[in-house]
Amino acid sequence: MSSDTENTDTTNESNSGGGHCSTPDSDGEIAEEIAIVSFGRKMDTAEEIKAEIGDRYETIEILEYHGDVFEEHWGEYDCFIGLMASGIAMRKTAHLLDDKWDDPAICVVDEELTWAIPITGGHHGANQVAQDLATMGAVPAMTTASEAAGKQGVESKAKAMDAHVVNGDSTVKTNLAVLDDNLDPVARLEGPKAVLVGDDVTVLKRNKDDGVVIGTGSVSGASTESFLAAWEQAIEQTDYDLDDVEFVATATRKEDEPGLLEAAQELDLGVVAFDKETLLDHEGPTPSKSKELIGWPGVSEASAIAGGAEQELILEKIGYENEVTVAIGR
Repeated sequence: MSSDTENTDTTNESNSGGGHCSTPDSDGEIAEEIAIVSFGRKMDTAEEIKAEIGDRYETIEILEYHGDVFEEHWGEYDCFIGLMASGIAMRKTAHLLDDKWDDPAICVVDEELTWAIPITGGHHGANQVAQDLATMGAVPAMTTASEAAGKQGVESKAKAMDAHVVNGDSTVKTNLAVLDDNLDPVARLEGPKAVLVGDDVTVLKRNKDDGVVIGTGSVSGASTESFLAAWEQAIEQTDYDLDDVEFVATATRKEDEPGLLEAAQELDLGVVAFDKETLLDHEGPTPSKSKELIGWPGVSEASAIAGGAEQELILEKIGYENEVTVAIGR
């Protein structure tokens, strides 16, 4: 691989998409417009869902169910939440389905909020809606192959990196490679350049220009509040603010830290976890005891450098309350 590319190992992302929903819709952009379709007798539950997760979307509206409601509003929303039996939603939308990259996503949930079942567009909004409904107690029953296998598909990788998929048809082959543990880390190529790719290469395009990456490490069990305070303190020492952050970067050995994931969820940020080899290739300037003890470089600086588009560190590691370390990269 040439010096113009960076190998980026993206693994799990907070709530597989951040708690506040910035879900990839059918064209790989952000799913922002949601409709809850509900029978009249279930309107109280529909209102409860809207109140609980409504602030995670640009708009969330409630439509009362009738036989043609999906057809009447097809194409107006990025994702439908069907407060109904899955069979009803399937029968009423089957004839409308055309292409997964153009169709709206559909997730059904029962009145008791026991199960949240993505039935179409799992990678394009429905899985994320199911994850959001899980915060209300529903069990997300995701059947997309990569998620069912506990792996992160390329659409989820894109979302974690605040990017979108340009060539959707390629994801069939690349997600099969994910299932086989045969997909190389995401390679970052900065232009201007012309790139010729095959149909088994998925191209991701960043949603933001000139963004920054929060690189972070912590002691085990660090609190959500400590992560939030540490990140805010670090950002304040730069010329950027939290709206400029593309994602939070860390190490694979820290990817399941509850406080980290909850903090990222609160800020609507994806989490990208880098493996040991990638971090060693992007080691920062500040000495770290972890290098001597366990062979890992300092997580915050290395992940901030690895995740940044320019692989440049703009804020070296700072600590917060002996719990969390932070560095900022771009």
